[in-house]
Amino acid sequence: MAELEPEPVVRDRLAYRLKRAFLGPPLVTERLSQEKLSNPMALGVLASDCISSTAYGTEEMLRILVPVAGVAAFTLLMPVTGGILLVLLLLTLSYRDVVSVYTRAGGSYVVARENFGPRVAQIAAVALLVDYIVTVAVQTSAGTDALISLAHLTGDGYTGIDHLKLPITAGVVVLLMYGNLRGVREAGRAFAAPAYLFMLAVAAMLVVGLLRALDGGLPHADVRAHGAVPLGESGHGWLYGASLFMVLRAFANGGSSLTGLEAISNGVSAFRRPQGVNARRTLTAMSCVLGVMVFGVSALAHFTHAIPYTDGNPTVLAQEARLVFGGGWAGTAALVYVQLATALILYTGANTPFTGFPFLASFVAEDRFLPRQLTRRGHRLAFSNGIICLTVVSLALLLVTRASVDKLVALYAIGVFTGFTMAGAGMTAHYWRRRESLWKTATNLAAAVVSALVVVIFAITKFTEGAWLVVVVFPLGVWALIRINRQYREEAAALENVPAFVSDRPHWRRHVVHVLVDSLDLATIKALQYAHELRPDEVRALHFVIDEPRARRLVTRWDDSSGTTVPLELVDCPDRRLRHAVAGHAARTTADGTTALTLLIPRRTYRSPLGRLLHRGTAEEMARVLEQLPNVAVTILPFDVTTAMQRVRAGGAPRP
Repeated sequence: MAELEPEPVVRDRLAYRLKRAFLGPPLVTERLSQEKLSNPMALGVLASDCISSTAYGTEEMLRILVPVAGVAAFTLLMPVTGGILLVLLLLTLSYRDVVSVYTRAGGSYVVARENFGPRVAQIAAVALLVDYIVTVAVQTSAGTDALISLAHLTGDGYTGIDHLKLPITAGVVVLLMYGNLRGVREAGRAFAAPAYLFMLAVAAMLVVGLLRALDGGLPHADVRAHGAVPLGESGHGWLYGASLFMVLRAFANGGSSLTGLEAISNGVSAFRRPQGVNARRTLTAMSCVLGVMVFGVSALAHFTHAIPYTDGNPTVLAQEARLVFGGGWAGTAALVYVQLATALILYTGANTPFTGFPFLASFVAEDRFLPRQLTRRGHRLAFSNGIICLTVVSLALLLVTRASVDKLVALYAIGVFTGFTMAGAGMTAHYWRRRESLWKTATNLAAAVVSALVVVIFAITKFTEGAWLVVVVFPLGVWALIRINRQYREEAAALENVPAFVSDRPHWRRHVVHVLVDSLDLATIKALQYAHELRPDEVRALHFVIDEPRARRLVTRWDDSSGTTVPLELVDCPDRRLRHAVAGHAARTTADGTTALTLLIPRRTYRSPLGRLLHRGTAEEMARVLEQLPNVAVTILPFDVTTAMQRVRAGGAPRP
């Protein structure tokens, strides 16, 4: 008996060695079930975006009211805040239903798809994708503002780091990308603590502020300080000089306080089981915390007259901390703690899109409305392609706006509240069809109507300040997603017209042919036919398992097809290193030294640039590894999908 040769050592490419050094060793697929978040961890990771918006929500309302209503703006602030809290209540009730009914991550996109169909769901998809991109830019910009404000208030107006705002912000975005590329668990551990530090900081401000207010010792800010937003004429009444238009603008700006509320529904699959129950509890806790903090920060602004500054520094929250805690070493220490906690949660609040965006993009890609590359998990089980795309676009947005929170907010709420509208409308349709609960139907309908009104208000009142860009991007984005889907559907129509298999008896001896199967289509049929034409001693069809649910679906379809005598075999590939798995299989097959192996690799070719963009080719990479093995031959069998598509359009059937 011939001595078995050891499996070949496949030399890793330089790019992989660098990736391993940068991100650490790869995680095997079984680890995916372990990458789940407990409720406290999820509150810190997924709620950071929502809770951190407290740092700028009140300021954005005052930025509209102060130039019109003057000092009366601080009185008008409280009714507007009350309106925001009412919207928060409706949205919380709506999203509690979302996470209970739709326990798979995806939020408003999944709700819209299940209730209105995939095409309408692309409105929600574009809304959420835009929201995630802008959230990264807004949160990181506001976090840098918190640091600069600290320098202003502790350095006697020091502005030496103002010009570093853009580089600091961009560096934080890159750091967030790195943390998420390392995987969910690492990101959770790093990003949960700042949420609790910020909650403690705001709680301390509110408690000390309340005690000082009861004692009559809460000071006022200088509303006419150099650099502050100019005061309007307030007149005699709190509405005098403030038109309904400006009140609506302030309300729309204040809607930025609710951004991130959808994050838990978008990341519900990251929870431990039972996922729906845990997500619902965490959502309720997050909304309660947010409501208290938004009301408290607005109340402090009402009593202290903390006023926005033209260049954004110092922030309203920083001024409140200075006024509440006072001077001296203790007050300065408290101010430093508040500002550092604020900067940390704003920075880590930008982590929520790095969790939600890749998940959402993978769902949309599974529905064939985005490139399929976005469905692949990377080196550390994260959706690496989605994370990198989010980083690149967010950095471009920061560069264009120079990391200005005021400019970015103009792009913000339309996407957020469009997603809220789709979620509320979808849940309304869900309960209406099932006649399950009149209360839940009415609640979700109210949430959808109110969210739609906010979208309209924001689109009208902020149109000239940048909202026009989002209004233009929305239809273009929906069109692009539908265009990608049409391309995939046309390709599927060309590839899936599967004729009966042709069965032949092999005649060669000591020669086996293995066909690598990715899907059951005409390209695979062509490879099987060619395998039989070689007359080998054995023909096997192999599928290396990267995605277990997809593999099971492929086996079911394969078994249901008639005309083939070749069963489909599944080969486990737990670390998703396909080249290594195939090379190891080839070496084991030919280890006796008397068996020749021919590997047939179907390759689908596309002549159009869009077709090549939407598909990734691995056949050549596989061949380069396998051609080094003795007794192994590799044949790449191209199948022209573009020609097949043309035949289908002309009314004919594509030929295998």
